[in-house]
Amino acid sequence: MGLRGPRPGTGGRPRKSLAEKVTEGNPGKRKLKVLDFEKIATEPEGVEMPPPKEFLSAAQRDGSTLSASELYKEAWKWLERRGCAELVSPALLERYAVSAARWIHCEEAVSKYGHLGKHPISSQPIQSPYVAMSQNYMKQTNRLWSEIFAIVRDNCSTEYKGVSPQDDLMERLLRSRRG
Repeated sequence: MGLRGPRPGTGGRPRKSLAEKVTEGNPGKRKLKVLDFEKIATEPEGVEMPPPKEFLSAAQRDGSTLSASELYKEAWKWLERRGCAELVSPALLERYAVSAARWIHCEEAVSKYGHLGKHPISSQPIQSPYVAMSQNYMKQTNRLWSEIFAIVRDNCSTEYKGVSPQDDLMERLLRSRRG
């Protein structure tokens, strides 16, 4: 049985960010959690990172190790520096890290085996299955990061500008290709 309701970012009235609620006078009158990035940069405090689960660094069939554990830690540290670590579910971070690691793994396979493959019956050239898998993992990674970033964006009083772990994924991919 699937999940019910619209996916985040689709359908329904969009949620107001904290900055909008503060500007408009907080019509719901609930206590608002305000994240001040200026203060957080000088006085970091947060919760302890849950240890990454074993499957995030599982051995892969080709003998390599899944790099999801590293991605999980990077994303957690990024959230912790912004005071948002306790707001994001570790399960959401795990899904993001696994998806990003799988995307990197598929891109490495495309680099190793090429963009084309051979059809098993006709032997005609076809698109490598790694290309399609890579595209799917990238879409999933971007969607999951959007969910995580929405939590940060919706809980801060100023607009966040700066580097995020999502920005570093391409750099990680390029580093992995060098060996």
